[in-house]
This record gives sequence, structure tokens and C-alpha cells, in this order.
Amino acid sequence: MAIFVVYGQVGAFDFTSYDDNLYVTDNPHVKAGLTADSIRWALTGVAASNWMPVTLLSHMLDCSLFGQQSGMHHLMNVLYHFLATVLLFLALQRATGEPWPSAFVAFLFAVHPLHVESVAWVAERKDVLSALFAFLTLYLYVRYAQQPSTVGYLVMALAFALGLMAKPMLVTLPFALLLVDVWPLKRGPRWLEKLPLIAMSIAVSVITFLVQRATEAVKSYPFATRIENALIGYVVYLWQTFWPSGLAALYPYQPSPALWAATVGLIIIVAISVAVVRVWRTRPYLATGWFWYLGMLVPVIGIVQVGLQSRADRYMYLPMVGLLIMIAWGAPDVVRDRRILTGAAVVAGLAYAGAAYAQTAYWHDSGTLFQRAVDVTRDNYVAEYNLANYLMNQHRGAEAAPHFEAALRIHPDYPEAENNLGMLLGRAPGGLPAAIPHFERAVELNPKLVEARYNLAVALAGAGRRAEALQQYQTLEKLQPSAELERVIENLKRGQ
Repeated sequence: MAIFVVYGQVGAFDFTSYDDNLYVTDNPHVKAGLTADSIRWALTGVAASNWMPVTLLSHMLDCSLFGQQSGMHHLMNVLYHFLATVLLFLALQRATGEPWPSAFVAFLFAVHPLHVESVAWVAERKDVLSALFAFLTLYLYVRYAQQPSTVGYLVMALAFALGLMAKPMLVTLPFALLLVDVWPLKRGPRWLEKLPLIAMSIAVSVITFLVQRATEAVKSYPFATRIENALIGYVVYLWQTFWPSGLAALYPYQPSPALWAATVGLIIIVAISVAVVRVWRTRPYLATGWFWYLGMLVPVIGIVQVGLQSRADRYMYLPMVGLLIMIAWGAPDVVRDRRILTGAAVVAGLAYAGAAYAQTAYWHDSGTLFQRAVDVTRDNYVAEYNLANYLMNQHRGAEAAPHFEAALRIHPDYPEAENNLGMLLGRAPGGLPAAIPHFERAVELNPKLVEARYNLAVALAGAGRRAEALQQYQTLEKLQPSAELERVIENLKRGQ
């Protein structure tokens, strides 16, 4: 019930311009629904630099059932989140035999503000689906460990494979299952059982890396910078688990992180790791929870940097379970009075649910989403750019221009922002002279940015600079040949 109280509001939400177009609204394969051709594409194609056929098939199913009704797409995310939460509770309860700590973990997983991004963002369908299959895998693994059978193992492996095909972040789940072997199953790590699962993880890791490198999603920041950001990220995620304030859709990458902050992060990580290892014989749940947290974050902590973000709320969707396990089973060691524990659990649950409800509202549309990011982060040129685009598309050009300009002040080498600012200026009467320098700068920064070169050619022709326009059209025709461009070029040559 708490899930639907917090997230029921998304039924009235729009799609956002933040990747929802790549997965749904501008993706012709997905918009076609479940057809033979679209299914074939889902199994072999790439969306947003990822191979994730199960997620794409789920989006296609939504389009078949609901078309482009954004609210229904959102509510399907909520449904998958609900099912994942139920499976998490069932897995923990079966593994430990303790329903109340299991319920506490599941409840906070359900309503924690850091999880809003995964649930309220249509493009993060991959998160809720992968979690559903991850917790199904966990439940089936516990059942297999308690009642071994070949069929049970194969069914568990199938669930894991589906999870990997929903989102490759699950590649470290086999190692998390080794932790589960130690606690709560208390049977010692069974490496041989994990080898087929590890082989699947390696295969998906290779596919993912090759796809992301081919689509230029992998960023070539110095290795030391990536390690420093990773150390800071681990501590920030830890802090935000307990105090989830200032949450945003995107936190810009820090190319020059503070060395002192990374050093503090390293000290905290090492100190906690040493502490939980020292007490693992008497309190093994602390080690399982802590190393679950560290391990599940490895694929997205930034050692291999993908995208423009330094961290993301969605990355805590699965890793947080480890921290919640530490709290749920560790709190009774500190507070013996059950009434105090129960009261604290209720207060925490209500506080997080209220904060999650408020955070969810920011995902109503692209405007509220990116205004929030601009308000709570610093030097966020991506948020400024996306907010400007939203305002421009809402015909609020006077409000959009300062945000394009802010994006360019923060990040001067931003061809898309230059291009869109040029489009905005060019719409005004007599605005072509002011627009042309922005188009020229965009083309200078990215000669393959077809839209900018086209806009430059049109603007030059409109300003009477036909020879320069012809040159741009000819270059554009080489980049993206078309019969229409050939006709435009011939007309310019004839002086028409």
C-alpha cells in the first residue's frame, strides 16, 4: 500500500526529454509494440548505448497495451517495483526465518527517496525489472540451497539471465550470492555453483563494454580521477542513504575531485571493512550487508566511466539492500528495547515515505525535473541545457535563453547548446545574424553534428550568403546523403 501512496501520483506524469525519447517516444521499434520485427530488433539492437532486450520488450508491451499514454507507462514501473519489493521480502524471510527485519528492509527499499529515480522515470524501467529478476534469483537461490536440485538451479540461472538482459548491472550478483552463502545460509561460499553465473556475467560485461565503447558512451577520464570519484561516491551514497536531501536527476561529473575528499572516502571504506571483518563470526550480517553494498556498486561506481554523471540516485537501487540489512539485523545489537526499535522503524519509514512522495513530484515533467536539478546542484550544464530545451519547446524563449547561456558559461565547448541557442535566436524577427555565430561554433566543435550544420546552411541562405550556404549543404550531403539535399544544392548553384 505504501508504494502506491508514494508513487500513485505518477499516473498523471508526462514522459520526460531525459532518455524517455530514446527508449519510448522517439523509438520507432518500441512504438510499434510487440511485432515480429520489433522483437527481433529488441534481441539484437541497442538503445541508449545498452543491450537490454528484456527491458525493451517490456516497453514494447506497454506500447501495445497503452500506446503513448505516459501515465500507464509510469504505473507499470510502479507495479514492477512493487513485485520486486515483495520478492525481496520473501527471499530474506526464507533465508533468515526472521519476518520483521525482512519486512523492515523491504519497506525501506519500497519507499526510500533514493529509489524515486528508478521508479518515477520511465527510462529506468531497466532498474525495476532487473531488481525484480535479481530478487527472484535470490529467492530461487535460497530455495535451491535449502532443497538442492538440478531443475531448481536451472530455473534460478534462467532468472539471473533475464535480469542481466534487463540491465547489465547485475553482473556482480553471483558474488553477492557468495556472501549469502556465509550469512544467512551459513554453509560457506560455494564457488563451483557460481561458475556458470559468473560466466554469464563475464559475457554480458564484454557485450556491454563493446557496445558502450562503440557508441562512445565510455569517457576517457584519467584513471586516478575515476578512482577518486569512486571513493567519494561510495561515501556520498552512504550518507544519502541516511540523509537523502538535495536529490537531483543528474550530478555533473567532477573532472578534478578534491584529493582530501577521496582520501577521507578511502579511510571510511577501509575502516568499516576492517570493522565488519573483525566481527564477522559474531555478527556476520554486517559483513554480508557491507560487502553487498560495495560489490553491487562496482559496475556503476565510475571505474569505467559511462555518461556525464558523477553518480546517480538510481545506482543505489540494488546496493542499498546491503546497508538496510546491516541496519535491520544490527540495530537490535545496539538497542535492546523492542518498543524503541519499533518506534524508530515507524518514524524512519514515515519520514522516508514522505520525502519520497515529495521527490516523486519533481518527475512530473521535464520542466520540474531539470529546474530541481538546477536548484540543488552547482555548475550543472546538462540540467541547464535540458531546462532551456523544455522552456524553448514551451514557447518560453525569454526564459530559455539564460539557461542556454548558463550552460555555455559552465561548459563552453557544448555544441548542442550552441546549436539550440542559435535556433532560439533565429526564431526572433531579424535574428539570423545573431544565430549564425552559434551555428558556426557548434559545427566547429562537432563537424559531424548534422542538425547544427543544416541550421547553419539554412541561416546562411536566409541571410543571402549563398556561396557559404552551398558549401555547408555540400558538406552535409556527404555526411547524410539525400535526394532533397541534392535538389537544394542544385537550386543554389542555379542561383534560385
